[in-house]
Amino acid sequence: MRKLIFLLIICCINYSLPAQWNYPATKTVDSLDTYFGISYKDPYRWLENFKDEAVTLWFKQQADLSNSILNKIDGRNELIAEWKMLDVKQPPKINSRIFEGGRIFYKKTMPGENVSKLYYREGINGKEQLLFDPITYSKGKTLSIQSTLPSYDGKKIAIAYAEAGAEISTIKVMDVNTRKFLPETIYPSWFGPISWTFDNKAFTYFSQKTGDNTSPEFELNTKTKLHTLGEDVKNDIDFFSNESYPGLNIQPNELPFTYLNKDSKEYIFSDLSNVRNEYFTYYAPISQFNSGKIEWKILCNPEDEIVRGREIIGDDVYAITHKNAKNYKLIHTTLTTPDWDHAETIVEEKSGLTLESITHCKSFLFLSYSDGINHHIYKYNFKDKKVSKVKLPYPGLTTIFCLDNKTDDCFVGITSWNKPYSEFNYNAATDKFSPSLFNKPPVYPAAYKNLVVEEVEVKGHDGVMIPLSIIYKKGIKRNGANICLMDSYGAYGSSMEQNFSYRRNSLATKGVIIAIPHVRGGSEKGEDWYKGGYKTTKPNTWKDFNSCAEYLITNGYTSATKLAGTGTSAGGILISRAITERPDLYAAAICNVGCANALRMEATPNGPANIPEFGTVKDSIECRALYEMDGVQHVVKNTKYPAVICVAGWNDPRVIAWQPGKFAAALQNASVSGKPVFMKVNYDNGHFTEDKNVTFSNFADQFAFVLVAMRTPGFSTEEVIKNRY
Repeated sequence: MRKLIFLLIICCINYSLPAQWNYPATKTVDSLDTYFGISYKDPYRWLENFKDEAVTLWFKQQADLSNSILNKIDGRNELIAEWKMLDVKQPPKINSRIFEGGRIFYKKTMPGENVSKLYYREGINGKEQLLFDPITYSKGKTLSIQSTLPSYDGKKIAIAYAEAGAEISTIKVMDVNTRKFLPETIYPSWFGPISWTFDNKAFTYFSQKTGDNTSPEFELNTKTKLHTLGEDVKNDIDFFSNESYPGLNIQPNELPFTYLNKDSKEYIFSDLSNVRNEYFTYYAPISQFNSGKIEWKILCNPEDEIVRGREIIGDDVYAITHKNAKNYKLIHTTLTTPDWDHAETIVEEKSGLTLESITHCKSFLFLSYSDGINHHIYKYNFKDKKVSKVKLPYPGLTTIFCLDNKTDDCFVGITSWNKPYSEFNYNAATDKFSPSLFNKPPVYPAAYKNLVVEEVEVKGHDGVMIPLSIIYKKGIKRNGANICLMDSYGAYGSSMEQNFSYRRNSLATKGVIIAIPHVRGGSEKGEDWYKGGYKTTKPNTWKDFNSCAEYLITNGYTSATKLAGTGTSAGGILISRAITERPDLYAAAICNVGCANALRMEATPNGPANIPEFGTVKDSIECRALYEMDGVQHVVKNTKYPAVICVAGWNDPRVIAWQPGKFAAALQNASVSGKPVFMKVNYDNGHFTEDKNVTFSNFADQFAFVLVAMRTPGFSTEEVIKNRY
């Protein structure tokens, strides 16, 4: 019956183009912006007004259309069932571990559970005890824990939770011994609690004017506030902001975070953050904490080029810099006389390796390097100042962290494209590894162990060699007949680091090739690689992606009728421009909560904070660069575009729903390929959500959409393929 209903839906829709899809009517308006003598038309500007009932109705109609078809695709529910089966069979997942007052606090998700719960234990071998269950806390609401912060004595814990994936938190404080919440409630707070005071009587938290993710004020002129337990939240102190310290000239798009550091108890620290990679930090003596007028001094500003990681231990400051070090190096200065221009070099940059992060335990500072694919861990001995390499159990993406850095006991986690996350206990003094007491190794079906990983380099449009990771089922033939899904990002210097994804790999077990281009805008090859896809050089990001598509087609991995691309968030720039520049390369594309209208990004609630990464329309050069990044601006009438699904989170505070919405509207009115353009709206999550049911449904829709578009066996009947795609 389900197939019959689906076929009837198909038959009722005229096959003419593009009206065959019977999209909701999308009007155009005479709207434009003129910057530096150039006018940019914006016929879908009206979709930005979420207070207009016509706009919310348009999104609702788009969501109803996409859901009415996506939910009926043969194979979609089978994907969800497989993912749920895999999830149920895996061991519990434990993360966000924090050690305070002899207690270990952590979030744990049991097999089959949708969201994590908060637990604690007395010491590493103590009995596990449940503290907070977001499922039962508020009846009828879908909550998830955004962050937790225990007091230094371990007796109180601040819990930030949010509803429907919105990320905008409510903060409550629990007495750990009694499991009861204190009376105070703090809302809204995007980033939740920041730092407890050493007397455990107060904490700082991120404060904003509104929790409305559509408001222009959402991310402007935010504050760090100080809340004292038992006091009225209305009287919380504006501890650090442009309003409380106007002399610092804190910009409206800079987010302030004030915190204490138990490794350096004599000071207060405040960071000014946005998407800028370079640290901007103030500090002051702890004696001024309650003075009401702190004499802030600059520890480092963006010109000092401190990035990626910084460890402050007593008066010593260890930091990563890209100044005169394109692959990054480790330097040292002191809080008593910080001088980055004459800082001591602890570890010079390494050829072929980029320094990714640093952390420390009692006796060692750990340096994590990447060769573009695998990670390598080195340790610096505080006592003898020697550097040695840690011999890892096997290669992969490696993380190292220490719950209690007063000891040399740490945890090391390793994963790769085709090996699931495994965790080890690691003693840095003896270099001994043993199985972790927390996360046990997962076990997957045999098909997941039969995946091959190939690492190649592809010549880009300008001759630059682009790394490309290819994951596929052993024995696959390079005859051009394989379906291939490409996924990349290319922004903020964030690399496409290898990780095991059972959702993605479930496709690979079915014969789908997964391709991960390491495009410029990431930092797989260091700072220059990042800046090679940044503002005016941003076109390299999608051109690298298209070069990898050409390589896969030329070398028989796939063909243009079997190739799909996907980009998420800032990766929306990549995918929207990849398909508008080369629509002939792709059969389908996914713009997942994607920035697709870069010229208007600055007008979004999260836009001002992104100016350091993408630029501003107030600068003539950066404005033109934003136009080049803009997928909506590059949609051309009467063009044969691939099948496209745009996805929006209605509660998304990072990429507002009209960004992918306008791209979908433009494509629906322009494409003459006969292939569908769907606008999927997730009303129960934001940029992402922890809720597995929502996540599974979301990605099953996306994957099923592209698999049907490429005529994948098992994802529809031949009649549906013939008549629909």
